[in-house]
Amino acid sequence: MATDLKIGVVLEAFLNLSLEETLEFLSRNAPEVTHVEVGAGGYAPNSHCDVNNLLKNGEARKNWLNMLSRFNLKLDAFNAWGNPLHPDEEIAKKHDLALKNAIRLATELGANCVVAMSGCPAADDFGKTPHFGAGGWLPYLEGVHEKQWNERMIHYWSNIDSFVKEINPELLVCIELHPGTTVYNVETFEKFVQIGSSLSANLDPSHFFWMQMDGHAVTRRISNRIGHVHAKDTSFNKEKLGLNGILDHRWPKEPNEMPWNFSSPGVGHDLNWWTEFIRALKGSKAEVISIEHEDPFVPATKGVPETSKFLSQAIKLAKSARI
Repeated sequence: MATDLKIGVVLEAFLNLSLEETLEFLSRNAPEVTHVEVGAGGYAPNSHCDVNNLLKNGEARKNWLNMLSRFNLKLDAFNAWGNPLHPDEEIAKKHDLALKNAIRLATELGANCVVAMSGCPAADDFGKTPHFGAGGWLPYLEGVHEKQWNERMIHYWSNIDSFVKEINPELLVCIELHPGTTVYNVETFEKFVQIGSSLSANLDPSHFFWMQMDGHAVTRRISNRIGHVHAKDTSFNKEKLGLNGILDHRWPKEPNEMPWNFSSPGVGHDLNWWTEFIRALKGSKAEVISIEHEDPFVPATKGVPETSKFLSQAIKLAKSARI
């Protein structure tokens, strides 16, 4: 599937524009882009998509899709990243509903992918804030991950898997392997997908870079459970990295002061890296690689068109290498 990848854009980079203005910009300035990924709640802004209205109103759904079609663009996925395991019950309920509504709306609009995150509960029954259970060599961190997994993760995501199969058996919930959530590397992801067959990965290599993981090796290892891909790079400030390492509590901060920043594909890793990344996706279910522009040094209006051309070249090189 990877050599036939289409190029999409996460619309969160264009929150200053209306949906129509964003689509017009993409059609004029990034003709390589054929799909869009749209925020649908949770922590994902949904100014380009009135989820409640679209769920209730068939005519509104038709008009919304017609607007995309008018600019020769298609819906790739809804993004409802959030924390449905949050110890604050109101936040957890809100994010759970956002995820379920994204699944419902994707089904109504003909998309088979919802991008999400696995969530992060408290460390114990009395905690009031999420607790990332990594670095368990300290006594107060020991066993946190296992407790979260056994008491919260399995139950919640088993129910989501059942919900998906009831609503749309073809749909994949593609969670991003992201530090700060319970699923952030291969070991945790391989446990996660054992919970249910509708659970898959949204692969964003930018997080692997700063965690010092091998993005190609990760991709090859889990390729059969990858359902969606984000295109985002990471670049490092050698001086700041040498002083403060990859962990930095100040995020977000002035980019020039940070040891690393997200960047446009090609800035941190060259065309050969991205071409090999696309090759490594062979055997995955991913149909779209979606540009998630978060480069603090480049505006989206410049970065997205440049990235779409860059990815188009990488896809062509990956395809030609297989002929």
